[in-house]
Amino acid sequence: MMGVQGLLRSLWAEPRPPHAPRRVWRDWALVGVLVPVIVLEGVLRTDLQWRPVSMIFSLVMLPTLLWRRAHPLPMLAVPVVVTGAVQYLTGADPAEMASLAYMLILLYSLSRWGSGREAVTGLGLISAAILVAAVSGRLVAGDIVGAFTVVFAALALGGTFRYRARARMREIDQVKLLEREQLARDLHDTVAHHVSAMAIRAQAGIATAGADPDNAAEAAVDALRVIEAEASRTLAEMRAMVLVLRRDASPAPPALAPSPHLADLEGLADGRSRVGPSVEVRVEGDLDGVAPSVGAAIFRIAQESVTNARRHARHATRIEVSVAVDDSSVRLRVNDDGDSTAGRPVVAAGYGLLGMIERAGLLGGTCEAGPNPGRGWTVTAVLPRTGALT
Repeated sequence: MMGVQGLLRSLWAEPRPPHAPRRVWRDWALVGVLVPVIVLEGVLRTDLQWRPVSMIFSLVMLPTLLWRRAHPLPMLAVPVVVTGAVQYLTGADPAEMASLAYMLILLYSLSRWGSGREAVTGLGLISAAILVAAVSGRLVAGDIVGAFTVVFAALALGGTFRYRARARMREIDQVKLLEREQLARDLHDTVAHHVSAMAIRAQAGIATAGADPDNAAEAAVDALRVIEAEASRTLAEMRAMVLVLRRDASPAPPALAPSPHLADLEGLADGRSRVGPSVEVRVEGDLDGVAPSVGAAIFRIAQESVTNARRHARHATRIEVSVAVDDSSVRLRVNDDGDSTAGRPVVAAGYGLLGMIERAGLLGGTCEAGPNPGRGWTVTAVLPRTGALT
């Protein structure tokens, strides 16, 4: 009993899903298709007892589909209440047309986008309407069972998609958190490098001043210039780290590991692999001045792209990794010559790609992936040279 009470209490307290779309083009397309369907049914069917009332009711209730996500309970309550009022006042049954099956979409939307209170209230409202129809003799026993079966099926379908979407959002959040932790590790290493450079330069300046007092002022100035430059880079990297760690707080600090750099891309070119295609790497441009965090991100994205190509590119013989560095940006392109679609995961469902997009976005860049016009698959990423975050 306590378990049932806890389940009902949890259902009652269930909030609405976040980021519900208010209205999309498919909603207008659905309404546009249903209008002629309702009119054709009203004109062609000869067994309609309340033809004008039924057609008007079906057309007037149709706009409820446009607000079913933002206001799921009112959009379901309006046709139910209006149907009961028309039946009570006139004796007519405005819900006799088969095209009114679109009302099932309102039931689906109630459990998909409504809160727990709204879902329970809507279920009670529908149940009451069915029972009233049964008591008044408009429904026989078989119809009652069928009506409740359809109602619960629509609600169950909406609930299934609701919790599937929630599970997917949790998985996506976990992928983003892992990428942010990895980026934080890379940033930590670059900051440690700059701080070490400042300490070494300061020690060297002190040693030089002690050994050569006549040139102490010049040595101090040189040391301060280096320290100032390293301090500026350190502050930039620290700001980046703070922005990354603010997004999701990790309960424990991640383990530290050496940060990869653009120069490490050559390690991906291992010639003809025994178990997959060969990897060719080409780097063009001046690598000096590229932010270490950007170099690490480019390496991680290239590494993930090569791994995905080896895993999913069927019949591929070659993977090309090219990096072009200019005055403002670093551009990465990874493409293979395998089958464009066979064996490839759907882009929206690929958590590796989600991680690459998240990593590039945190540094103010972009990352895209898709099939080539002929054969193969291409991943492209563009990151600002300085690693400025948006």
